[in-house]
Amino acid sequence: MNFGNNRELAENKLILLYTIDRVSMPISNIQITKLILENKFMNYFIFQQFLNELCSQNYILSTVSDNKTFYSITPTGKKTLEYFTSHIPVGIKTLIDNSISVIRKNLRNETLIKADFTPESENEFTVTCQVSENNFTLIDLKISVGTKSDARDICNNWKNHSQTIYNEIIESLIKPRG
Repeated sequence: MNFGNNRELAENKLILLYTIDRVSMPISNIQITKLILENKFMNYFIFQQFLNELCSQNYILSTVSDNKTFYSITPTGKKTLEYFTSHIPVGIKTLIDNSISVIRKNLRNETLIKADFTPESENEFTVTCQVSENNFTLIDLKISVGTKSDARDICNNWKNHSQTIYNEIIESLIKPRG
């Protein structure tokens, strides 16, 4: 990294490396974008440019899973961060550190709990809801509904209340019928 004339550019790249390193698990493009923009660390276009540069320079590894891009820090990125972490302002490091537990929880929920819908026709949408744990699928539910609004509501409910809904489904399925 060039620390000569462009300290701010290098600092922004270090902020990205620091954030991805502190999360300690692959983070999606959407999740890191949200974190960077909510905290006003840099604007969207600079952020995306630096993310791409860090990937092409082998500081960050990008992988695609379920049509989402996830980022993780490489050994080269970790070593660079070790050398230059003092160049990140303490206030920014504190903001990131204080956000980490919430970020990790959201990451786990987003990777373990999935809900999406696809239009089949004008009046038919297929909603897919899943819960997975340690690469084991607990439930994989597909349901057809008649409106986009219903499909969205099901997805939102699943994302926010999947454990309760899962328990209700299991209870209903094992309840004795007469």
